[in-house]
Amino acid sequence: MNIYIIIPAHNEERFISKTLTSLVSQTKLPKKIVVVNDHSTDATEGIVNEFIEKHDFISIVNTNSSEEHMPGSKVINAFYQGYKTLDSNSDIICKFDADLIFPPNYLEKVAAHFNENSSIGMVGGFCYIEKNNTWVLESLTNKDHIRGALKAYRRACFDDINGIKPAMGWDTIDELLAQYHNWNIKTDESLQVKHLKPTGNTYNPRAKYKQGEAFYRIRYGFWITLIASIKLALLKKRPQLITDYLAGFFKAKREKQTFLVSKEEGTFIRKLRWKNMKRKLIK
Repeated sequence: MNIYIIIPAHNEERFISKTLTSLVSQTKLPKKIVVVNDHSTDATEGIVNEFIEKHDFISIVNTNSSEEHMPGSKVINAFYQGYKTLDSNSDIICKFDADLIFPPNYLEKVAAHFNENSSIGMVGGFCYIEKNNTWVLESLTNKDHIRGALKAYRRACFDDINGIKPAMGWDTIDELLAQYHNWNIKTDESLQVKHLKPTGNTYNPRAKYKQGEAFYRIRYGFWITLIASIKLALLKKRPQLITDYLAGFFKAKREKQTFLVSKEEGTFIRKLRWKNMKRKLIK
């Protein structure tokens, strides 16, 4: 299977070399790696160019969105700058972050999952962060969810969901829409990826309402938003975020922000969310 990887990068001079080294050392090499250098003011571009000199399947796209690190829109807009350079021969499209170290068999196992089951639309491993000299699971989500840092899509699934939404919550919306189109999501606990920069530690402070806005735009409705807000805030060990998330939800509702999914998709998403919550309560 032809694997195409897009890596948005903004000021990643500390990590990008480790990420690319882990990818060019895979037991199954990707067909293409495109690094999107988004307004970096450090040595990111130079480091990537050193890899390009040694590996003809790596390329770079320079773009200039903004210096602000706002969750969702910035990284996905950068992703699409890289996506526009790809041909149509990809079987698997990956959106990877620039601060990860992948185990040597990561791409081989991802491709194997896709090959073994034609109903699988997305595959991913799990992010681990270093604490007290030990790598531990970065447990911000359920184990049936693939983190946005390491998404791998079957091309047909990517096309069915009409790509990735440039908005906060895109890595949840994609999975919900994939299930709407009858695709399955596969997580592999054996694929442990080292995450060198903890999630969200560079976000702009103004982003605190974005999560609640995303809940509104996914058509969660109030009660699912409340439950999701409590759960996420507790996972992050920051209960005060519940207020921010709800404020964001009502802000989006007041401003009548554009929905990211259709009414029909929204109905499916709410039913799926309630079904999953009931199943976990029964367990």
